[in-house]
Amino acid sequence: MTGKPGLTEVAAAINRLFTCAAWADKYEGAAKPVPIRGIALAMNEPLGVIAALCPDDVPLLGLVSLMAPAIAMGNTCVLVPSEPFPLAATDFYQVLETSDLPAGVVNIVTGTHGDLAKPLAGHMDVDAIWSFDTTPAAVIERESTGNLKRTWVGNGQARDWHADGEGRAFLSRATDVKTIWVPYGE
Repeated sequence: MTGKPGLTEVAAAINRLFTCAAWADKYEGAAKPVPIRGIALAMNEPLGVIAALCPDDVPLLGLVSLMAPAIAMGNTCVLVPSEPFPLAATDFYQVLETSDLPAGVVNIVTGTHGDLAKPLAGHMDVDAIWSFDTTPAAVIERESTGNLKRTWVGNGQARDWHADGEGRAFLSRATDVKTIWVPYGE
């Protein structure tokens, strides 16, 4: 592993960006029936600021797989790229700088995951933290309780980022469902 994404990883990252861009205006809420006269509207809202510790095995695809659904749902990101191979992220940042993405939506912080996990998990302005690296889940869970932030940790489990790195699971983790009850009738 050289830290340079191969053609397969680059192609998968591009496809992942297009998939999440397509979902941006299609992952909406739903109307739900209630037992009495009325209807409940379940609306998806962005969480806010999502910090993500990216996996080491696919430095570009892992970063894109965590970033794209978060920003597609209206969140901002603080991303900690692959620890041994951060250059994929810093090179990708040049793409972000020349795109129409507003400044500050995606923030990349390089460093050791062990040193950055605790302050990110404990930061009061971070609303969620996702960790798909080797950082112990207990550290993230313990530090994130200060503002009851949402956590999603991989617990060191391997994930096939090519096959299992997109979809509704990532979109639902990037949103909060707010329910509005609307009565009607007499």
